[in-house]
Amino acid sequence: MIRVLIADDEAMIRAGVRAIVQSDPGIEVVAEAADGREAVDLALSHRPDVALVDIRMPRMDGLAAAAEMRRLVPATAVVVLTTFGEDAYISRALGEGAAGFLLKAGDPRELITGVHAVAEGGAYLSPQVARRVIDRFGGGRPAREAAARTRVEQLTQREREVLALVGTGLSNADIADRLFLVEGTVKSYVSTILNRLGLRNRVQAAILAYEAGLASDG
Repeated sequence: MIRVLIADDEAMIRAGVRAIVQSDPGIEVVAEAADGREAVDLALSHRPDVALVDIRMPRMDGLAAAAEMRRLVPATAVVVLTTFGEDAYISRALGEGAAGFLLKAGDPRELITGVHAVAEGGAYLSPQVARRVIDRFGGGRPAREAAARTRVEQLTQREREVLALVGTGLSNADIADRLFLVEGTVKSYVSTILNRLGLRNRVQAAILAYEAGLASDG
């Protein structure tokens, strides 16, 4: 059972999100917060697998709350769920360690897919957001691409293979199946890659994979 925290200052939005995610029998909402500070406190007390966090909330905005959760409850995967898809918000969210970024205007099925993806150790972006991230970072300028290729050269061949599959959004289990490894070994590889390259999360790793030419838009 995937345990979820919902943080949004609008009660109707919280109710709608709860109804969507709990339509999946494998997901349970364990707590709801009306502001960012409360979200952090509830994450500490409930230790959910996934936190769905809005950006604009009182007391502490969702991006600051995401950063606090990643620092205090690193096992909780944070997904930003918002109306605002501006590049600045996307960049800050991913920089703060969010494992996903979803738009409220998206297909409700994306929400369930995203919760499962990040709970399994993957990353998930709304298709509209993914396209913008790829356009902004994946093509990159020549200097950015060259720098990315230089960074990944310090990885072993197997680590580059894992990074390439992280770049396609696969979970640890999917990567293990693809490379004929056990899931625990893949998790170890991913941790090593993040530490060696100075990356906060799988989304940043995926961006680097695109910039270095290891992953494609497929």
